[in-house]
Amino acid sequence: MSDIQKQIEQEREQARAVCDTSGSTSGECAAAWDAVEELQAEASHQRQSKQKNSLEQFCDDNPDAAECRVYDN
Repeated sequence: MSDIQKQIEQEREQARAVCDTSGSTSGECAAAWDAVEELQAEASHQRQSKQKNSLEQFCDDNPDAAECRVYDN
């Protein structure tokens, strides 16, 4: 399990604990779940940034193709 996944699990447990003690309609409960959502969004962003798009994959496989040439001015 990655570090961010561990953080998400910890924040979920904390959010559940906060909501059990302060009530599910409290501001503290909402803030705790917001922290979980932010970590989940960051995890999603990290996964997307690691994936290559089809052009990047094509250029990795065919570096001499015209579509992959880079010109320095």
